[in-house]
Amino acid sequence: MLLFSCGSEDKKLPVDIKSSDAPQPSLPELPKEMTFCGVKINLQDEDIRERLDREVLTNAYFQSATLQILKRANRFFPEMEKILQAEGIPEDFKYLAVIESSLQQALSPAGAVGFWQFMPETSKEYGLLIDAEVDERMNIEKSTHAACQYLKKAHAAFQDWFLAAASYNRGMGGVSSDLEWQSATNYFDMHMNPETARYVYRILAMKLIMENPEGYGFHLRKTDLYKPFETKVVVPTVAIENLSEWALEKGINYKILVKLNPWILGNKLSLRSPCKILLPKAGFNLKPYDNYK
Repeated sequence: MLLFSCGSEDKKLPVDIKSSDAPQPSLPELPKEMTFCGVKINLQDEDIRERLDREVLTNAYFQSATLQILKRANRFFPEMEKILQAEGIPEDFKYLAVIESSLQQALSPAGAVGFWQFMPETSKEYGLLIDAEVDERMNIEKSTHAACQYLKKAHAAFQDWFLAAASYNRGMGGVSSDLEWQSATNYFDMHMNPETARYVYRILAMKLIMENPEGYGFHLRKTDLYKPFETKVVVPTVAIENLSEWALEKGINYKILVKLNPWILGNKLSLRSPCKILLPKAGFNLKPYDNYK
C-alpha cells in the first residue's frame, strides 16, 4: 500500500546549492606534543596520534553535547579545581569527570552515579553515604574528594598518572594484570579492552578542545556560559523532618534546594552523616511570572 504519493504534483525541494558553497568542516592540526599532568606526550607517534584524532573528531563534531559541557564547566570547574589542588591531584583530572559524566549528575546503566560515576560498593570504600534520604555520590564536594582519594591510591600503586587514570575505568587490579602479562610499563604500550584503550585518549581530547574551544569550532560568548551558583552554607545540627517546609522558611522552595543540593533524595534529613546545605547567597524570586500566586 502506498502511503505517500510520489507524483509530479509533489513539490520538489530546490537543489541549487553547489557543494563548494556549503560550509566545510575544519579543525586545527593536532599539536606535535601535549602534556597531561605535566608529562609530555609525543603525538608524532602514529598510533597515539590516530587514536587521539579519533576522540577529537568524535567530540568536536558532537556539537550539542560538547557545547553543553563547555557551558557547565564555567559553573563547576572552579570548585573542582580548588579541591584537586588542595588534595595534591593534577588539575587535568577535571577532564576525567568530563568524560565520565559530561559534568552532570549522570546515572549509568551499571548503577554508577554522579560527576565521578561512583558505584555503590566503591562509594562505601571512600566514605560516600547512600541511603533513602541522601546519595553523596551527587555531592560535588564530597565526591570530588573521594575521587581524589582513589587517584592518590592508584598513583601510589603505579607511580604514573596515565595508569592511575586508566585504572579509574579498568580498576587497579585490571591494569596491574595487563601490565604483567604484556610485560608493559606504560599505558600507551598496552593492548587493553576497547573501552579502556580509548579512555585516556578521551580525556586528552577533551583537554585539547576545552583549552582551545574556538580552534575546534566552538564560539561561545561570556553570556553563553553558565554562571557558578552564588551560595551560602548552612550546617544543620538537628534532623530536619520536612525539607519542603524548611526550604520555604529559608525563602526558597524544594526545587531550588535540590538543584543546589542534588544529593538530597527525600523530604527529610536524619543527619546520619555531617552535611553542608547550600542555599542561595541572595534572595530568590519565587514568582516566575507576573500573575503567579
